[in-house]
Amino acid sequence: MELLVLGLESSCDDTAAALVRARIGAGGTEGPGEILSSVVLGQEGLHDAFGGVVPEIAARAHAERLDLAVERALGEARVSLSCVDLIGVTAGPGLIGGVLSGVMFAKGLAAGAGLPLIGVNHLEGHALTPRLTEGLAAPYLLLLVSGGHCQFIEVAAPGRYRRLGGSIDDAPGEAFDKAAKLLGLGYPGGPEVERTATEGDEARFPLPRPLIDRPGADMSFSGLKTALLRARDLAVEREGGLTARDRADLCAGFQAAVRDLLAAKARAAMDSLGWPEGERRFAVAGGVAANGPIRAALAAAAEEEGFTLSAPPLRLCTDNGAMIAWAAAERWALGERGGEISARPRWPLDETAAPMLGGGRKGPRA
Repeated sequence: MELLVLGLESSCDDTAAALVRARIGAGGTEGPGEILSSVVLGQEGLHDAFGGVVPEIAARAHAERLDLAVERALGEARVSLSCVDLIGVTAGPGLIGGVLSGVMFAKGLAAGAGLPLIGVNHLEGHALTPRLTEGLAAPYLLLLVSGGHCQFIEVAAPGRYRRLGGSIDDAPGEAFDKAAKLLGLGYPGGPEVERTATEGDEARFPLPRPLIDRPGADMSFSGLKTALLRARDLAVEREGGLTARDRADLCAGFQAAVRDLLAAKARAAMDSLGWPEGERRFAVAGGVAANGPIRAALAAAAEEEGFTLSAPPLRLCTDNGAMIAWAAAERWALGERGGEISARPRWPLDETAAPMLGGGRKGPRA
């Protein structure tokens, strides 16, 4: 059978809606899926002056834009709401105001249209994106690396996840945003740091790689951020201000440290699995996966370990409604038919794993 699924995403600062067609067989979804439309309404202009996401502003913007995003998604797909079979909405984890805006909107839309509604774990949306885009077979190792999360996850099957490690403090995307703010760059910080780093010398400011020599796949980015602050202050003290060259070199050094740490921990996670040749699949998802040097380093690590790398198109690395629609289809294939849905600020994929330490802009580590 085929399902036409409307996916809604509002967990942070992107209001997104998408229409995805999924095929459901006796054994579950039969990927890849077909993305008929994907609309993402960003909020960069609302948060730029603050150097980061302001939860109250984000939630208000979601409430004002969700209907517009859905209208555009239906228009681009050239279908009406009456053609939709299922609605999926991010129910967590995320900024609770934004998640609540999406859940309440979706409940009203589903009730009015008489459609089933499934609450989706935002992390599961990222985790299953390789199945949406290329029909990647499980099991596979996933690195979810984004603004609010950083985890290595063994995807045994849709709905079955085991966390192998993650960041014990900041997520890389969050660290990039804070690094950009320290260096007087714009928001969002990831693209700004990457752009500025292209003109820099990564070796000029040697920055630490926290926990890189410690066994396991856990990571830390807070100390790296502090080291960047100190290097910046020394440069300002020495030269009476931060020059364009200083800024570029600091960006290059910071990006290189994140790159090296992620690549090293990816190797550690791959080694821990002990999978036979021919079954070694590694996928990367999340906004930081759009960073060119980091993506290249992860590809090199996968090749060295004998893993094939799957990475979504850049437009699907960041938050989007298509991944939520696909995750809802996967849940439908597993027999889920909705039920009571509540907004959750925290929602780990691996319910059996101990909570990661620290917290970020999307709440406590999931």
